[in-house]
Amino acid sequence: MNETMVCVVGNVATQPVYKELANGASARFRLAVTARYWDREKNTWTDGHTNFFTVWARRSLATNVGASVSVGDPVVVHGRLKVRTELRDGQSWTSADVDAVSIGHDLSRGTSAFRRASKGDTAVASPARPEPSWETYPPTQQPDPASQSDPGSPPHPAAQQEPEPAGVT
Repeated sequence: MNETMVCVVGNVATQPVYKELANGASARFRLAVTARYWDREKNTWTDGHTNFFTVWARRSLATNVGASVSVGDPVVVHGRLKVRTELRDGQSWTSADVDAVSIGHDLSRGTSAFRRASKGDTAVASPARPEPSWETYPPTQQPDPASQSDPGSPPHPAAQQEPEPAGVT
């Protein structure tokens, strides 16, 4: 399929409209995307043109948008771009929609607290996993336990640990 996939970063301009339909949940909102540029004459950042997109979410994404997104929130939207042109009252109108695949808060401009959506009684609790070690070394830079300066010191933690299998959630 030849589709135009886009990643759009902007602010939610309208309150999301959530609807339960026969074929599943649907939500939509308007997204404002304003370009910013450095004005050398004024020596300040200046707002440029603002583009507006209608963002559409379906199924569980729509439910989560309805519960998580409000006017003014900075968001990142990834999805299929659909540009439509139509004739209204003798005038040509063009609109740009994004059929969203994923939507999230823009964490470069604030914080967010993620809560996993419950799937009802059919959900199986995932087994408890130990805290992963965040100290990783590229394979060429791992310290050699035999070359430590103090023979009485314990070997480096990376040398003691077995690699953890990647978990898929």
